[in-house]
Amino acid sequence: MSKQNKLRIIPLGGLGEVGKNMMAYEYDGHILVVDAGLMFPDNDMLGVDYIIPDFQYLRDNAKQVRGIIITHGHEDHIGAVRHLLAEVPAPVYATPLTRGLIEVKLARSGLASQSDLRTVQAGEMVQIGPFQVEFFHVCHSVPDAVGLGITTPEGLIVHTGDYKFDQTPVDNWPTDFAKLAEFSRRGVAVLLADSTNSDRPGWTASERVIGPALDEVFRTAPGRIIIATFASLIARMQQVADATVRHGRKMAFVGTSMVDNAKIAQTMGYLKIPETALVSLDEALHLKDKQVVLMCTGSQGEPSSIIGRLSTGTNRAFDVEAGDTIVLSSHPIPGNEEAISKTINRLFRRGANVIYEAIAAVHVSGHASSEEQKLLLNLVRPKFFVPAHGELHQLKRHAWLARQVGIPEENILVVENGQTIELSGGKLSLGERIPGGYIFVEGESVGEIDVDVMREREQLARSGIVLITVALDKYSNRLLRDPEVITRGFISPEDAEALAPAIQKKVTALVNGGGLDDEKVIADAVRSLIHNETRRRPMVFVAMTKA
Repeated sequence: MSKQNKLRIIPLGGLGEVGKNMMAYEYDGHILVVDAGLMFPDNDMLGVDYIIPDFQYLRDNAKQVRGIIITHGHEDHIGAVRHLLAEVPAPVYATPLTRGLIEVKLARSGLASQSDLRTVQAGEMVQIGPFQVEFFHVCHSVPDAVGLGITTPEGLIVHTGDYKFDQTPVDNWPTDFAKLAEFSRRGVAVLLADSTNSDRPGWTASERVIGPALDEVFRTAPGRIIIATFASLIARMQQVADATVRHGRKMAFVGTSMVDNAKIAQTMGYLKIPETALVSLDEALHLKDKQVVLMCTGSQGEPSSIIGRLSTGTNRAFDVEAGDTIVLSSHPIPGNEEAISKTINRLFRRGANVIYEAIAAVHVSGHASSEEQKLLLNLVRPKFFVPAHGELHQLKRHAWLARQVGIPEENILVVENGQTIELSGGKLSLGERIPGGYIFVEGESVGEIDVDVMREREQLARSGIVLITVALDKYSNRLLRDPEVITRGFISPEDAEALAPAIQKKVTALVNGGGLDDEKVIADAVRSLIHNETRRRPMVFVAMTKA
């Protein structure tokens, strides 16, 4: 059967990992893209700023992309928008706040004026090619988040995006249960739902629990309060602002992304802070410590963030002082736990009191826990279920929950990025595999660093390097001088000095004794010698010149 007669669901990011969410729906030569996010690098991905999806499939079929929908304004859903639009210039549909956050991001890369951004509201319906898309409100940790009901020629698809069932949200706008029930009455062919907290029992706490926790922090803090969270976490900004007003302090945003996002949220009415409570960073630094609240990035221990620089004493504008209270208001992204722990320890050493999720309710998840996920499945009652947004163990656990509520095992598909799914004639099946890996972004370099380079960097960091410079006579192929041996990150200078003569002797014997001028053979021989002497395996490079 040809592609034209089936709906293809193409996961390009977010399935098998936390972050870089991107899904494509394709029917009869028309493609609808949902989300374009980034992912933060693991600790062993040295030098990488962030990771975006491999959207080569969309690049190859750019003329077929009819629209890009962004479900909400978090980095793992909008962080790759500028990269995608640079090569796939399709209309972007987003709710007002999400559009505002996208505009800020595009403005920094000069793409804002060239992009076709279209505002939609929860409750609206938009026709995009053969896809009739209904936007429904969902609770999350950022305002204006939506899920999608996508009516296709092969049936109704429900794509939740990130959600939770907060009964008492701070903005008094709960998830649209009525719309979910309406979808169920119509008949849902496939549900794709957020799996992030599938291994957490019970219900996710309401955002309202943060208010009392912040009040306790504000009541007991002897000096400045510095609160770190994601720059897109507008709901947390509002809660901190409310606490600032209640306790008679002044608040300042710190860092470009935090300042820009707060400004757009204020302009659009999603963030309400009295003028008397908001000051600039310069003004805040001249107030008494007891009056100051600073809100910045760095809750994940990123070295280049405000909190990261404060922990190492390299922040230019201000430093940590004894008596500061630092609040990390976020949950560790998988893989960041070690970096966050080290950051917390460094902040304590510099005299701060650090409060984080494990010791106080200064953060709650924006994702549904297992009981909410089961409720969603019972509300929607899909024919087929595809767990989305999560690492493989979370997808598998979500599939298990679906079986618990009666979804037949044969109607559940657990897939990872690149594994397409096809819906045709009421049947769901696996399709072809396409690339679904990582694209590393390092400064202005996009995709130039690959897995092999990452492996080399990891080996260099773990084992060090030995560089041997060999100068040969171009006529006789004999050494002009003793080989030079340089080591870095391998052994101490004293030990390197003691090992160098053995390496020089080995290289001299190979070159002068056998007329060898093969860099690889020499490197292999030296590598074997080093391992025999030290039981270590540094990277060995030979640089050979002839004169």
